[in-house]
Amino acid sequence: MKQIKKNLLFLVASFVLITSVIVQPISAQAADTLDLDAESAILVDAETGKVLYAKDPDVALPPASMTKMMTEYLVLEAIDAGEISWDTTTQISDYAYSISANPSFSGVGLRQDQDYTVRELYEAMAIFSDNATTIALAELIAGTETEFVALMNEKAEELNLPEYKFVNSTGLDNSSLGDNRPEGTGEDETSLLSAKSAALLAYHLVNNYPEALEISSQTEVEFEGYTLENLNWMLPHDATFLEQFYYEGMDGLKTGNTELAGFTFTGTAERNGKRLISVVMKTDSKEERFNETEKLMDYGFEQFETIELFPAGHQVENESSIPVAKGKEDTLDVSIAESFTVPVKSGEEELYSVEYTVDEDYLNEDGELIAPIEEGEKVGTAELVYDGETDHGYIFDDSRNTVDLVANDSVEKNNWFMLSIGAVGDFFANLFTTSVDWIKGLFS
Repeated sequence: MKQIKKNLLFLVASFVLITSVIVQPISAQAADTLDLDAESAILVDAETGKVLYAKDPDVALPPASMTKMMTEYLVLEAIDAGEISWDTTTQISDYAYSISANPSFSGVGLRQDQDYTVRELYEAMAIFSDNATTIALAELIAGTETEFVALMNEKAEELNLPEYKFVNSTGLDNSSLGDNRPEGTGEDETSLLSAKSAALLAYHLVNNYPEALEISSQTEVEFEGYTLENLNWMLPHDATFLEQFYYEGMDGLKTGNTELAGFTFTGTAERNGKRLISVVMKTDSKEERFNETEKLMDYGFEQFETIELFPAGHQVENESSIPVAKGKEDTLDVSIAESFTVPVKSGEEELYSVEYTVDEDYLNEDGELIAPIEEGEKVGTAELVYDGETDHGYIFDDSRNTVDLVANDSVEKNNWFMLSIGAVGDFFANLFTTSVDWIKGLFS
């Protein structure tokens, strides 16, 4: 009996050991890959633009009502420029009214016999994702939705969105608009954005116009005597069934859903001064888009910390001194002009290093810097190098991994007398070397 118990305990202990060995790597892998149920996704640090996670981020897909982020941007830009104000009023066109009156679009029920303020229309668009109010704003700014779509595409180019096509202001499929679709766009067309483009648009929106978050964070707003509920379930709603989706720090940004696009969501949350932006595209349900967003946000907040890896003035060991020609000093110390401060995944601090590249315009053919050189003068660039397995880069096209390499001190050019002595010394040194070589040749 004792032997049986010993064997049983041995088997249990072995099972526990094997389970811990097997489960832990799988869990670690799952945390790293996330295994998202979305066709495309991205997670971005909102301060630096560093991409923390990406799944097919460059695939252009229908964004549905996430398209309205560009409409929001252009409205806020017009307000900032003084072209309109929050109190500017407008009336509803026949086109906007027909969209609002269509029950398939679940609009707020606009009327044509009254004025609406920009704030009323914007809140209905940003919070309730209303299509007719979006069209009304587009017409107010540009005269027609056709002209507004041109502004949308121009702004997308200006913001360097990598993959985009805007065909209307709302994100509806053009087939839903009938004859009202913007001129020059096809009946079967729909707007397109990649996850990367949606995240970059959101990045510019929240950084250039943070007041957008003051509105997108509202759980509900009053409109025409009705209460409009925010479609972002990750905000602190009162409804009990929505409590499961609440996410601490979430304050935006835009949901989307059409039959072609599936369920999409661009989210943003801030915790302890760190803001993240996430995008999930083409999920299968309202619930899933928020569940997948939670996975992304947890990954970013739990696995990454923004760290100053190398401070301004940092010098690379054995590479910080560069020879100088024609100067009162033979060498010059150099260092990085700015710090390298980036979001770093837990445990990967030692995987980063700095590499110098001296500008060839500052060097002679012998690889020496040419005096004179002023203190603080740029002499090259320093690059932050990551030696890990996965680096998603930045959301921008330009590299944020380089800073200026600068001179730590000034090096004056030698006067003519010292330069002449040096030249004479060089002459005789070369003559001596040539003579020695000639003599060696005689006896070889």
